[in-house]
Amino acid sequence: MLGARAWLGSVLLLPRASVGLAASRRGSSSRDKDRSATVSSSVSMPAGGKGSHPSSTPQRVPNRLIHEKSPYLLQHAYNPVDWYPWGQEAFDKARKENKPIFLSVGYSTCHWCHMMEEESFQNEEIGRLLSEDFVSVKVDREERPDVDKVYMTFVQATSSGGGWPMNVWLTPNLQPFVGGTYFPPEDGLTRVGFRTVLLRIREQWKQNKNTLLENSQRVTTALLARSEISMGDRQLPPSAATMNSRCFQQLDEGYDEEYGGFAEAPKFPTPVILSFLFSYWLSHRPTQDGSRAQQMALHTLKMMANGGIRDHVGQGFHRYSTDCQWHVPHFEKMLYDQAQLAVAYSQAFQISGDEFYSDVAKGILQYVARSLSHRSGGFYSAEDADSPPERGMRPKEGAYYVWTVKEVQQLLPEPVLGATEPLTSGQLLMKHYGLTEAGNISPSQDPKGELQGQNVLTVRYSLELTAARFGLDVEAVRTLLNTGLEKLFQARKHRPKPHLDSKMLAAWNGLMVSGYAVTGAVLGQDRLINYATNGAKFLKRHMFDVASGRLMRTCYTGSGGTVEHSNPPCWGFLEDYAFVVRGLLDLYEASQESAWLEWALRLQDTQDRLFWDSQGGGYFCSEAELGAGLPLRLKDDQDGAEPSANSVSAHNLLRLHGFTGHKDWMDKCVCLLTAFSERMRRVPVALPEMVRALSAQQQTLKQIVICGDRQAKDTKALVQCVHSVYIPNKVLILADGDPSSFLSRQLPFLSTLRRLEDQATAYVCENQACSMPITDPCELRKLLHP
Repeated sequence: MLGARAWLGSVLLLPRASVGLAASRRGSSSRDKDRSATVSSSVSMPAGGKGSHPSSTPQRVPNRLIHEKSPYLLQHAYNPVDWYPWGQEAFDKARKENKPIFLSVGYSTCHWCHMMEEESFQNEEIGRLLSEDFVSVKVDREERPDVDKVYMTFVQATSSGGGWPMNVWLTPNLQPFVGGTYFPPEDGLTRVGFRTVLLRIREQWKQNKNTLLENSQRVTTALLARSEISMGDRQLPPSAATMNSRCFQQLDEGYDEEYGGFAEAPKFPTPVILSFLFSYWLSHRPTQDGSRAQQMALHTLKMMANGGIRDHVGQGFHRYSTDCQWHVPHFEKMLYDQAQLAVAYSQAFQISGDEFYSDVAKGILQYVARSLSHRSGGFYSAEDADSPPERGMRPKEGAYYVWTVKEVQQLLPEPVLGATEPLTSGQLLMKHYGLTEAGNISPSQDPKGELQGQNVLTVRYSLELTAARFGLDVEAVRTLLNTGLEKLFQARKHRPKPHLDSKMLAAWNGLMVSGYAVTGAVLGQDRLINYATNGAKFLKRHMFDVASGRLMRTCYTGSGGTVEHSNPPCWGFLEDYAFVVRGLLDLYEASQESAWLEWALRLQDTQDRLFWDSQGGGYFCSEAELGAGLPLRLKDDQDGAEPSANSVSAHNLLRLHGFTGHKDWMDKCVCLLTAFSERMRRVPVALPEMVRALSAQQQTLKQIVICGDRQAKDTKALVQCVHSVYIPNKVLILADGDPSSFLSRQLPFLSTLRRLEDQATAYVCENQACSMPITDPCELRKLLHP
């Protein structure tokens, strides 16, 4: 591959294509980042996003993207570029006219995507070049993750990193030959501009096309060999104990003792790592490493929740921190982060009993219900980072979220009674959250100078310390701070809001169903479980095709809050099935409504039919037909900001085996883990969620059976007892005594389990042997958590 990389640079007379952030060894893949650099430097830039877009001015004529549903594509509908959506029309044009394809991939809330659009794609001369000499194709990476992953693999292999916008030049047969990320419009002292790149590629296509095509084929062949994941001659997956130990050691080596987290700046939440550490703690509780794993995860969660990456005014978490202290975030908010972090904080509460964590989880879900929820039960994708400071002004990074000292003083002028010195509510809040007159954002975190004099709220002291500083009662301080935050929240409502990406993705909705279901079950709050139920109903009503049994990838908010689909519909990818199945299994355990379990089984059957690799094991990311023409058909092999769909599928298969006893799902799980053996052995820290699945497979799942009436108090008490204990490797089954019920038909042994003295009764079963019957929740808790 190095030869190919060198050739790419020389043939275009360009420096090596470079990008903003190389893939982290901590499991944060390129998909976690939209920070980008030019083709001639590796300097990373801050990311953001923009909502209202100046391109949609009435005097401009729209291009064909105006007919698309994607918010990202619609943001480019008024460019002076002859854009095509990804599809056969564009490919046929490239072949017929013998032109290279310019593929540009991004998403609706990506700051540097918008920067390049303003600087280059709105430029008339550049638009003319793109329209005359190339077939220009725009792709929303969230609509077509398969296209994004294939060409990101190329960009990473030839430039040591990845990010968005991703810009790749392809042959008419869709094979890549040059790629990069953000390009400035014109040449600089150390940077080659986009216009220059276009002119040089146009020239090389005319003069050296055969060489370009040959080398493109060579690169594609090398990528295909490099990306293959298969069982090969292996019969079994590696030892879970060995993989666990190595994954933990790698995390321990990179752990930030002071601030938590596992990387230098920028820092991502990466819930898959926290989930691994909790599981590791449970299986190593008596050991020093077990205690260390628990401490690492809890400390990281606490530091994140106290930092600026959490929105202390409106709740929810921003996408990542630009510094190692979790202080200054990239202000974008993603649905997938909220979903996974709600689960992580709920698990932290299960393990520690500290209500700090449960309060954070409830705050996340409160934010999602308020800001990311469709009235029919679905969940929106994201909120942007940038917004206008005032109406009519140019959007700026974080404008909706930051505060000046003057604003806070004006909003909170009331004197605090009983303080040892003159003190207003505003001064108390500013002290506790670290606000300063000059602003608490370092210039190094503000390269565009948009945040001068502004403050990000971040907890600097414990309530006890703040109370002691002013001679106040702790509860009084808590009340004053909460009242102050509420006033800031009400004031913030009058600011122009960030752009909302109202696209709804099946995969992320599945994650959010899990977020509500797990948190609702752990906290014993039916209201939260109802949100999960409504989310699942939305998926079934709007994102499921009954005739074919297939999921749709996307739907969109139409006028008047209606739900719309693209035509033809965008069909689901592996992650849509994996994440929705997980959500349904979590919802069944939270609600004990077997209809969700039945649908999960049917979706798993469809997933197996569409994506399973019967030769090499594991699941492909996309259907063979859907990805026809793409040079690679890949298997996702990294747990990053989102878990790998193969990792989630491994867990799903184990759980489905526990719910049904169907041996073929256990066999598939073993094949999948075997196929990824080499990847786990080489870099276990890149697949912490799969290492967790490997442990569950080799330790076997517990089947916890509650015999009772779903609505009865004694049944609910036993169920709540199970949910209060952290037991990641289990399935919770309700046996209502009906031999014709779905679960009784799947697991005949359930008919042998009886209620004791007509009371709700629990059995804990492992390896086809069940415990003695238990009717007392306290006794059950002792058995589950000795």
